[in-house]
Amino acid sequence: MKLKPKKSRSLSVRKGKIDATTIFTVGSQQIPTVSQEPVKSLGRWYDSSMKDTKRGLEIVELATEGLLAINRCGLQGKLKVWCLQFMLIPKLLWPLLVYEICSTTVEAIEAKINKFTKRWLGVPPGLTDVAMHCRKTKTTIKASDLGVLFFNTSRYPDVQPIHPA
Repeated sequence: MKLKPKKSRSLSVRKGKIDATTIFTVGSQQIPTVSQEPVKSLGRWYDSSMKDTKRGLEIVELATEGLLAINRCGLQGKLKVWCLQFMLIPKLLWPLLVYEICSTTVEAIEAKINKFTKRWLGVPPGLTDVAMHCRKTKTTIKASDLGVLFFNTSRYPDVQPIHPA
């Protein structure tokens, strides 16, 4: 088996800081650093910042673009909610689980989703989330709640959302 330097990445850390002066080579070929060419493994991007804050902003942008794309299509409101539940939310859930994303970012995405859902279903914007997701009314919305999915599958089993009645 032969090592391929172009498919490999290197990262040198000295005294807790990333050292860009160290260059690794295999034979006569230089191995690119993570800061030069980020690498993706199991759906997670690794770059020189070694932080997930930028990925959180990318997930918010992905959610906004997805909501706008669903909004632009010529479907009825309930079909837009179906697209949201079975297409966009599963697409957003994997990055939320892979990266360390703070709960306020998830709540901001959830607020955007609720805003579009209310618009698509023609309910007043002041309608509370409890009224929208209540199981005992005749007009229950079966759409997945992103925050509930995030907290139920999160890496912190002690943190659980408060479920509406």
